[in-house]
Amino acid sequence: MIVLPAPSRAEWERLADSMLLAVRPWATDTHALLHLPGPMSASGRWSDGLEGYARTFLLAAFRLAGAPGDDPHRTAEWYAQGLAAGVDPANPDRWPRFGECGQAKVEAASIALGLHLTRPWLWDRLSSRTQQRLLDWLAPMVGDDMPQNNWLWFQAVTGAFARSVGGAWSQDDFDHAIDSTDRWHAGEGWYSDGLSGGSHRNFDHYSGWAMHFYPLLFCDITGDAELALRYRKRLRLWLSDYARLIGGNGSPLIQGRSLTYRFAALAPLWIGARCDATPLAPGLTRRIGGLMLDHFVNAGSIDSDGLLTLGWHRRFPAVRQVYSGPASPYWASKGFAGLLLPADHEVWTAPEAPLPVEEEDFEFYLPAPGWTVSGTRSDGVVRVLNHGSDHIDPAELATDDPAYARIAYSTHAAPEMTPPLDSSATLVDADGRAAHRRPLSALEPGVSRSRAHWPADEQWNPFHSPETTYRLGPWITAASVIQGATEVRIVRVDESDEATHPGPWRLRIGGWATVPDSGLHSSLVGLAGLEVAETVLGKDTNPLGPVSSVPVLWSAGPVEFGRIYAAAVHLGGSPLTALPELDITTAAVDVRWPDGRVDRVAMPPV
Repeated sequence: MIVLPAPSRAEWERLADSMLLAVRPWATDTHALLHLPGPMSASGRWSDGLEGYARTFLLAAFRLAGAPGDDPHRTAEWYAQGLAAGVDPANPDRWPRFGECGQAKVEAASIALGLHLTRPWLWDRLSSRTQQRLLDWLAPMVGDDMPQNNWLWFQAVTGAFARSVGGAWSQDDFDHAIDSTDRWHAGEGWYSDGLSGGSHRNFDHYSGWAMHFYPLLFCDITGDAELALRYRKRLRLWLSDYARLIGGNGSPLIQGRSLTYRFAALAPLWIGARCDATPLAPGLTRRIGGLMLDHFVNAGSIDSDGLLTLGWHRRFPAVRQVYSGPASPYWASKGFAGLLLPADHEVWTAPEAPLPVEEEDFEFYLPAPGWTVSGTRSDGVVRVLNHGSDHIDPAELATDDPAYARIAYSTHAAPEMTPPLDSSATLVDADGRAAHRRPLSALEPGVSRSRAHWPADEQWNPFHSPETTYRLGPWITAASVIQGATEVRIVRVDESDEATHPGPWRLRIGGWATVPDSGLHSSLVGLAGLEVAETVLGKDTNPLGPVSSVPVLWSAGPVEFGRIYAAAVHLGGSPLTALPELDITTAAVDVRWPDGRVDRVAMPPV
């Protein structure tokens, strides 16, 4: 039953207008740069100002193109003035060139897309001098070196737009983006955002808001219908999985980098509807969109000044990456791509349809990222057990990024932004320092192995580890099976002749981190070898609230090599009331659930 209706299209328009008006006081006099309040990114204030212009301009473009052209707040005029000033080489507020600031390449794609979408109302009305200056600003992107990930599409999209209006472009750039994207496709519509060590390991929201977003818009600009067929097929496959990764609360999975982009996670759903590339009922697309928008707006993502903050719900600086600046959250503008669908589109007119997790319980495995997924209808919680990917070169010891290295992620619980603690299976030394997991090796579905290692510097980065030293420990094999809201986590530690950390170590299992008044029950119960229980409290470490708690279990003494340890790990709207039983042998562990189901877990030898 649908209890709360999704926002109407008119309500989406009103929110877009209010967000666009809210940023205007932070613009320079020429409108070329928007210096929003907040901590600078690593690229500096100048770059952040361009980001403020470009990302809000993309929002303006969706609003204008979907109207079409109806412009009660003279938005096109406002941004046209900023564009003319930004590409004027004599203007003190001009935009940085790509050679002056690499981040400008990212923002150029938003500007190019926005100009494509609003061409009759903006580009076509610019003076010929301003048009040429914009093309001159874009031109150095042609043939330039780019990071080998979603950035290739910034180059392709800007080149496609430039070609459409008589500017510089390169077929080699287009071919490189297309060929690389084919290599990054890991099957069933799932993209790795580039490769780590030649492997598909970079799974996160970029699969949707970049790898499925830009290629179809590129085809829209170039008119390449044959190529679009390839991307439409992949998006249909991916969306059938993605819909089951949305919680009943409207939240996307709280996993991966750039979480501050929030409802940008809606971009692939809207593009799927626009490009006839979705298996989802129109009313389901609208419901997911409305639930997700309401989820973030009601949780405080927009502050009292009408600005998106750096964070997930509220302002939360610890969710930032080095590239995050005060305007970075406006990548969420992609979440308004639904405005490209006219008011009479069936997405806006069809009856709402319930989310998959609102209809039934489900469990399934995603082979590309190596995720086991469980959703429960009673509480709307979706959980992911990660034994397959971690966004790092498998040959490189690394520190654990909490957004990639945890065993479990959810739509209702967020990882602690700390060294290994929640949703973990780790060894803790006599100094109280926990071993890190990355890189993990996927052994089979639901089973992974990692080399325990202790970095001298525990700072993390999704792309690489800090320049630091590591002490090596034993091997940790971890396995997960799940039924409903309860996972059984099984761990074995094996000795290594190459260890440089002398130990001793105790094994520690971390459960789900939760915040007060979440309505969730997070519990952790020892099933084998874990006898000491503790609750660890956090302050300003969790994206969902200022105070958090994590249940943990410890081995009573030093870990025993070759022994099976196990715990029931629960996250749900109701408490854990019945425990599974384990039958442990040297070859496997049989998990007998209260309803009689038996899961056999093999723990491969080292």
